[in-house]
Amino acid sequence: MPVEALVPLLEGATQRRYAAGQVVVAPDDGPVRHLWYVRRGAISGQQGLATMAPAGFQYEAGDLFPVGAVTGERAVTATYRATQDTACLLIPAALVHELAREHPPFADFLNRRMLQFVELSRRAVQVAYSSRTLAEQSLQARLGSLTRAQPFSCGPDTPLSEALATMHAHRIGSMVVTGPDGAVQGILTRHDVLGRVTLPGLPLATPIGAVMTAPVHQLTVEHTAQDAAVLMSRHGIRHVPVTDGGRLVGVVSERDLFSMQRLSLKHVGNAIRAANDVATLSLVAQDIRRFAGNLLGQGLGARQITEVISHLNDVLTARVVELVAARRQLDLGRACWIALGSEGRGEQTIATDQDNGLVLAEEAAGERAAWLAFAQEVNHALADCGFPLCKGGVMAMNPSWCLTTQEWCERFARWIEHGAPQDLLNAAIFFDFRPLAGDAQLVEPMRAFVTRRAQAVPRFLRQMAEVALQHRPPLNWLGGIETTNEGGREVVDLKLQGVSLFVEAARIYALAHGIEATSTRARLQGYAAAVGVGEAESDGWVEGFDFLQYLRLRAQIGPDRQALGPNQIEVRSLSDIDRRILKEAFRMARRLQQRLELDYLR
Repeated sequence: MPVEALVPLLEGATQRRYAAGQVVVAPDDGPVRHLWYVRRGAISGQQGLATMAPAGFQYEAGDLFPVGAVTGERAVTATYRATQDTACLLIPAALVHELAREHPPFADFLNRRMLQFVELSRRAVQVAYSSRTLAEQSLQARLGSLTRAQPFSCGPDTPLSEALATMHAHRIGSMVVTGPDGAVQGILTRHDVLGRVTLPGLPLATPIGAVMTAPVHQLTVEHTAQDAAVLMSRHGIRHVPVTDGGRLVGVVSERDLFSMQRLSLKHVGNAIRAANDVATLSLVAQDIRRFAGNLLGQGLGARQITEVISHLNDVLTARVVELVAARRQLDLGRACWIALGSEGRGEQTIATDQDNGLVLAEEAAGERAAWLAFAQEVNHALADCGFPLCKGGVMAMNPSWCLTTQEWCERFARWIEHGAPQDLLNAAIFFDFRPLAGDAQLVEPMRAFVTRRAQAVPRFLRQMAEVALQHRPPLNWLGGIETTNEGGREVVDLKLQGVSLFVEAARIYALAHGIEATSTRARLQGYAAAVGVGEAESDGWVEGFDFLQYLRLRAQIGPDRQALGPNQIEVRSLSDIDRRILKEAFRMARRLQQRLELDYLR
């Protein structure tokens, strides 16, 4: 904005000095009439929201306050006091409002929230939805903080008699086999002993290296308990070695996670895998939704919850595919079931319909009718499990989405070359594809093809940006949230007006920079690293996206889930802190869109 636009603020401002300890403004003063600009000294805010921060809010030379009270035309919620001899400029609120109306960049500046406010918002949400004990022992805890005892291990030449005696004496369920450098080479668990030692009748002098499981699924101290739980569920294992710098430092067991969180991720996963019919799977699917509600109540964040939901939905879908393929005597080595949309991105919430397709091997093209019948049965089975059929027909049983690898690539090329409205809509759904069941190698050429062709047609990326920018965050010129009246409730659509803005921008940048990840978080982080975006800005994008996803989960699990749409939330039902961070999330979406606009539409 032009420098001269700020002149009225300076001409209308007055200067005032405050002695150390003097109150500058307090809640009893009523609606604030000025915006304070600190020229020298420091001001602290205490009481109200500020008491949640150890030292309150500290404003120093160059800071403005109280922005929220001025834009909201209300009294402050904290008492502001000079902590030393301080000089401030007092800018009339009327001038601030007038300048914000005339200059959107200034309105955007006013509505930025300091990272302290963001942190307070998170704390308040955690206080409201999780107990202190569960907060301390969360699935978000790093494995380095959980593996305290020195793990038992041995070399590959150790006799079974010695290894089993150690396991029995110390009542441990596994023995990790390591090399001289401490690197994990294998593992033997109690579960392995029966099938690998007892039944074959191996002598106990046999080296453990001859019967150990190798290679071993392992994690590092930087991974979380969430990562360990997902790994155990995905591979049906009970013990995960933990390393630091390549050396074994601990072992996390299934029992450790269950006793820590009283969660049953692996239990639900195993129940899905053990199901022998769709009727049983439909019952287990209800456990996924209840489990997600438990995770929300324990204070987990959106990323962890959506990852767990998507993982369990993956397991359930794969099981349905396996059951139907076996019944129809079809070889899954000749096809691959792919997830699209939010499932392809691993970002499913509770309310989700089906978006899927089928990739056929070239030699299976002549069996298309059989595969379409298979897909129809799978789609309807998934509907029985609580995943409604896609109203737009984006499902594998649609002949348009049951194609060979070559046919998929040709379809993608046509969308990119033509760029018609329907082509752009299809790209937004299908370019988030991810293999779920069958031969994943059939899908590998498709990802490289899409990226290469999109980069070769800049016009296509521009068209995708134009579509993405048709929807804007629901913020007015003062930074307030613009709502829609739905039956007397002032609501916003968290998906259409929030989450989708991040998803679409991330997809465009991923295509433009050859980022193969499908999740929005990974795409944003990959783009930021590729072009050198500052950590504060890129973290803001991710945090804004995560918070919107979190509110979506609350809306779908909370008491208003029947009264409103699955992605709608009543703004007046939010706490003051929730509203503040929601505005910040929308502002982050606006900043990301501004970057997209500069990159593709300038």
